[in-house]
Amino acid sequence: MLLFRNTGPEVFAALSETEKQGLIDRWNEWFGGLVAAGRATEGQPLEPETRIVAGPRGARVTDGPFAETKEAIGGYVKVLARDLADATAIAQQHPALAHGMIIEIRALTTASCHLGVMTLPAGKTVETPV
Repeated sequence: MLLFRNTGPEVFAALSETEKQGLIDRWNEWFGGLVAAGRATEGQPLEPETRIVAGPRGARVTDGPFAETKEAIGGYVKVLARDLADATAIAQQHPALAHGMIIEIRALTTASCHLGVMTLPAGKTVETPV
């Protein structure tokens, strides 16, 4: 999974409207190309508003956005990649990297997490997702 960080409006504030539109067009072309090639299964930007639930029984609830917006996940794309190197090559083609966006690459588990929590519906298999 590709997790997009540092995607807030301040990152792209120095771009003219024409440059912003060009970036959007290249971003959509990048994502559309992955989908057309069968390399991306989903992707979505995320709203900046956030809520943190923590503590026993979720007793602590804190609303954001928070000051650490550069660290906040602004969206994601789920890609099908052979390995980390393949996912890295896909991420390296993203046009917003040139403007300060950061992409974190995380592999999805294929059967269960380290706690033993089931992560897929029974009988479903995954083709090495990243």
